[in-house]
Amino acid sequence: MNRRQALAYGCEALANNNIDDASLEGEILLRHVLGLSRAKLYADLDQDISPVQVNALNKVLERRLKGEPSAYITGHREFYGLDFHVDRNVLIPRPETEMLVEKAIRTAQDNAISRIADIGTGCGAIAISLAVNLPGVTFYATDVSAPALEIARSNCRRHGVTDRIVFLEGDMLEPLPEPVDLIIANLPYVRESDLTPGGPLSFEPALALNGGKDGLERIRVLCRQVGKKLRCPGCVLLEIGQGQAGPMSDYLRQTFPSARIEVERDLAGIERIISLRLT
Repeated sequence: MNRRQALAYGCEALANNNIDDASLEGEILLRHVLGLSRAKLYADLDQDISPVQVNALNKVLERRLKGEPSAYITGHREFYGLDFHVDRNVLIPRPETEMLVEKAIRTAQDNAISRIADIGTGCGAIAISLAVNLPGVTFYATDVSAPALEIARSNCRRHGVTDRIVFLEGDMLEPLPEPVDLIIANLPYVRESDLTPGGPLSFEPALALNGGKDGLERIRVLCRQVGKKLRCPGCVLLEIGQGQAGPMSDYLRQTFPSARIEVERDLAGIERIISLRLT
């Protein structure tokens, strides 16, 4: 079997089992097995692969067909143009969260922001992406999971921003040593009833997904802590799920009557980002 045949074989196996983006995922898994970049894979598609590599390809395909995400199989996920190490201790970064990063960068550039807190940092994707793009800003990144923070620290070293991100273990804003100018958070917002055993999210840590009965429990806890940890004027940016913009906006208006609240939609038209600005 050569590379071309292996690529077709993997993509067909995934497509036949209704895996989304089968062509892309098949390529990613083959490149992982062969240890090749995309350019090197396609530079010589007629080169044979060894029986050992064929066996390894079958094993990773079997894992994928059982529902395990490709990011956990390969140990990597690209986010905001950067490569991040991930494993089952952390949530896999989603493309829609890049919108949260873009909003934070614009907010920081348009305001006098010197300190930002990333709450529930996971693998560190948000804080590190921001640090790479905002060289004059200091960051705090918190998480309740010690294993997640270890992964975040390793990603921080990989991208050369260890001097500007302080990682803190603890719940929400409690570990912050001082108030900050901007709080950014992609907290659990999946409804508990949607986290079914064997479901599509079953491989990822429930701690990073379970938002309680309506999906907003952890976000409300964060908002109750904002008063002592956010400078005025300051801003909070929150990622939310489909159908949550209305109840979350109502809660924020009750909690912060004088604040300015805005909602932004993602490319799919889903209300995805809520911003709260203290005045």
